[in-house]
Amino acid sequence: MLIDHKELDGLLPGAARAWLDEALDEAAHAASHPGADSGTPPWELRFASAGRHCGLENADSVRALLLVEARAGLSAVTRLYEQGTAAERRAVLLTLHRLDLGARALPLVEDALRTNDTRLVAAAVGPYGAAHLDAHGWRHAVLKCLFTEVPVEALDRLAARARGDAELAEMLGDFAAERIAAGRPVPPGLLTVLEHTAPGPAPAPTEES
Repeated sequence: MLIDHKELDGLLPGAARAWLDEALDEAAHAASHPGADSGTPPWELRFASAGRHCGLENADSVRALLLVEARAGLSAVTRLYEQGTAAERRAVLLTLHRLDLGARALPLVEDALRTNDTRLVAAAVGPYGAAHLDAHGWRHAVLKCLFTEVPVEALDRLAARARGDAELAEMLGDFAAERIAAGRPVPPGLLTVLEHTAPGPAPAPTEES
């Protein structure tokens, strides 16, 4: 879970707090002076070394703060994702919904869903993926979670997106049948998702109707 700057200040020792403040100042400078730095912007170098300076347990939150403070655009998030470690890619995915990118960063989500790295899959089905994956892509993201044993609780907006989705229900049934035929257990989260595919209550009638 991502935590904010104030919470981080309460967790980090003095040297790490100073490092983070300097990093955020560099990110803010980049946001105010786009294109001013030649080569790699200093805050992007900080992005890569966040775990070393602030602890691995805080790295996602630090990297998210840097992306937001820099108002990172599509080229920056794509570069950091493509050149980054799995941990850095995860941080990018977790922060996409906080950036003004619309659906343009969806290829990064789709790339993560092609991997079998459960950290990336779980991050890919968070708020950004839930908001921008089309119905086909989202259904396959659900199956990917079940296949890789990512808890279905990672699926943001699961109830809303699954409600009344007969095609998803059919895919879940086929997936379960294949697992049973192969003598493999059916993931416990499958039943949870299947229950959500039931049609929701009909809208209340209005005076006009």
